[in-house]
Amino acid sequence: MSQLPTKAQVSAAQLAAQAYHGYMVPAMFDPWAGVLLAHTNLQAGEAVLDVACGTGVVTRQAARQVGASGQVSALDLNPAMLEVARSVSPTEGAAVTWVQGSAQSLPFPDGSFDVALCQHGLPFFPDRVGALCEMRRVLKPGGRLMVTVWQSLERAPMFMALNAAALRLVGLPVYSAPFVLGEPGVLGRLLAEAGFGRVHVSEQTCEIRFATPENFVARNLQASAAAIPVLSAMGETERADLARRMQDDMGAMLSENVQGGMLVTRMSGWIGEAWR
Repeated sequence: MSQLPTKAQVSAAQLAAQAYHGYMVPAMFDPWAGVLLAHTNLQAGEAVLDVACGTGVVTRQAARQVGASGQVSALDLNPAMLEVARSVSPTEGAAVTWVQGSAQSLPFPDGSFDVALCQHGLPFFPDRVGALCEMRRVLKPGGRLMVTVWQSLERAPMFMALNAAALRLVGLPVYSAPFVLGEPGVLGRLLAEAGFGRVHVSEQTCEIRFATPENFVARNLQASAAAIPVLSAMGETERADLARRMQDDMGAMLSENVQGGMLVTRMSGWIGEAWR
């Protein structure tokens, strides 16, 4: 029998989810949500599923686009992320149903949705093809899936530097997990293996702007603990010590990329479109 999480573990998960929403979402995931939905071209009245919704940045934008006549369901495995998502002021447009569950076994009937969305969640699924098969199953005939993944770590220079610093200091590739599907052709092959008959993959690069450059590493490590297992496994003291050491190690690079009080970098990703 699996053990229930302790109060300390729950508290740590909540702090990580709040940090993720307050720091990573405005800098990274809100701009990418705009990119994803610009490619999706949602229509009023459509039924939409957001898989691995996190704190709901894609969900809320989708709800506005499909309007009050549409339907939006948002699923995430992490209850702390969903707690933050529910606490954010309601958006205009469709009502949102927040669901805790696994992408490996979606709790929805066959053919429930016109559109399924998944922003940067796919690398974290244990069975990626299985999860994509589940997304295909819950789409209506002719429905479409839109999914984004990061390109390789080399196309995200700030995170490549973070990863290199962690490797030098503690021997841990703390930022490798989000970028494991980054090589050309990988996303397209996964979508084809999942049974999608029509697949198109394009690339996009966005400027990313982080506030408080002097606290960038500490805030990033705490926020990333919401999704990256090696960071969530660390205690607060261990993670804070690593952050101080990494901030010192990266000091020159960080200062070179500060513009107008913001830490500015670029990140590249793949956008996969697939139709059932």
